[in-house]
Amino acid sequence: MKNILIFCGMILAVYVAYRIYRYQTLDNGLDLLIKNGAVILDVRTEREYETGHILGSENISLGTIRERYTELDPEKTYITVCSHGLRSVKAENILKEKGFKNVHNGGAWSDLQKSFHLNMSEAGTH
Repeated sequence: MKNILIFCGMILAVYVAYRIYRYQTLDNGLDLLIKNGAVILDVRTEREYETGHILGSENISLGTIRERYTELDPEKTYITVCSHGLRSVKAENILKEKGFKNVHNGGAWSDLQKSFHLNMSEAGTH
């Protein structure tokens, strides 16, 4: 019984740490950036993107972003999104390493879509 309680406590601690990390890494002012024409860059795989995404977003997976970043305009503002928010942080850092100045973490694409009532494309309705 003691081991179960310890395990549950550890799971709770990891979950709380993840939620804190997630909210600390999100950038403020995303709504204003979106209103001013920021590009939503979805860094999930193509297959994940096809299951649903924010309408008008661009898809370059995290696995290919080091090669494909040249397809992006360094003068534009980008908001990186993924399924849970971890890959978007990595993509944000990679683009900043490549000289992009206006890159922001948007976290999970579905949360961003709900927060700002953005149009969503369902699978097969591109």
